[in-house]
Amino acid sequence: MRHLVVLALALLLGIPEATAQQGATAGPTLAAVRARGVLSCGISTGDPGWSAPDRTGQWQGVDTDICRAVAAAVLGDASKVAWQHLTGQNRFPSLTGGQVDMLTRTTTWTFLRDTSLGMNFTAPYFHDGQGFLVKASAGLRAARELAGASICFVSASTHELNLTDWMRREKLAFTPVIFADKDEARRAYEANRCDSYTGDASQLAAVRAGFTNPAEHVLLPDRISKEPYAPAVRQGDDQWFDIVRFVVYGLIEAEELGITRAEAERLAAASESPAVQRLLGRTGDLGPSLGLDRAFMLNAIKAVGNYGEIYDRHLGKDSAVRLPRGLNELWTRGGLMIAPPMR
Repeated sequence: MRHLVVLALALLLGIPEATAQQGATAGPTLAAVRARGVLSCGISTGDPGWSAPDRTGQWQGVDTDICRAVAAAVLGDASKVAWQHLTGQNRFPSLTGGQVDMLTRTTTWTFLRDTSLGMNFTAPYFHDGQGFLVKASAGLRAARELAGASICFVSASTHELNLTDWMRREKLAFTPVIFADKDEARRAYEANRCDSYTGDASQLAAVRAGFTNPAEHVLLPDRISKEPYAPAVRQGDDQWFDIVRFVVYGLIEAEELGITRAEAERLAAASESPAVQRLLGRTGDLGPSLGLDRAFMLNAIKAVGNYGEIYDRHLGKDSAVRLPRGLNELWTRGGLMIAPPMR
C-alpha cells in the first residue's frame, strides 16, 4: 500500500517510476541500521558543547543531538545510538570503512574532503570560523599580536592549513605545537605549553566556559577562516544521504514554523498550517519518499527539539557557553540557517 501511495505521489510530481520505487524501499545503509537496531554515529573523544559526557555519563552536545534526531527518525527511538569516539586522524577512515553510519564530529565541509575521500557532506548545521584563545594576562587584543608566539592546535584538521596560510599572508612567524586530539591541546594550553590555542571559535568558547576561571582567558575577535559543519555519510547511497540531510533541514524548518519539542505532538494533531501538517506527517508523504514513517520528523523533534532548542541547550542562552547565534540564526532573522521547501 505504501508503495502505491509513494508511486502515485511521484507520478503527480513528475518523478520517474523507478525513482519512486527506490525511495519506497530500504537502501543498504538504512537496511543495515534497521537490521542492527542501532545507529552507529561518529563523534569526538570529548568536546564541550558538541559531544561530551554529562555528570551521569550521558553524551551531550549539538553533534550528539543530531545523531539522536536521525536515530529517532529512522528507528523511532533516539536512544538507539552507538557512540564511536573518533580522533581527527581516524574519523574519515571510520566512515568510509563502514565503522560508522554517519560522522557528526564538528567536521568542516571542504571541497577536497567532499570530492576525494569517498564521502558526502549533507546539510550545514553550524557556521563557524577559526579563532584564537589567549590568556587575559597577556594583554593581547588582536591575532596580529601573536607574532613569534607558540600556538597549540590539533593535527589532521583544517586548523593547521588555515593558520599557516594566514600567518604567511600576514608575514608573521609562529611556533606550531601539534596534538592528536582536542583534549591534549586544551591541557597543553592550560599548562602554559603554548601562548595560544587555535581552533573553531565556538569550540574555543566552549573550552573557555569549562575552565575554572573563564575570565582569565580571552577569545580574540579575529576569524581567519570559514568553517561550515555538516554531517558526512559514505558515497554511493543516495537514500541515506537524503535521510541525514533532510533530518537536519527538518530541524531547521521546525524552528522556523515554531514547532517545539513540547508542542510537537499537539501540533501534529491540531495545527491547521499545511507546512506543519506536512513536516509532522499528518499529510503528504515526505517520510515514505525516504523509505521512512510519515512521523519521522515528529519523532526527531520530540526527541531533541528544533534547531534553535538544540543550539540554546548546548551553545546558547541555556548553556554555560552563551554563544550568540550570529550566522547560525534563521534566515528570517539575518542568519544563514535555511531549509529548502519541505514539500
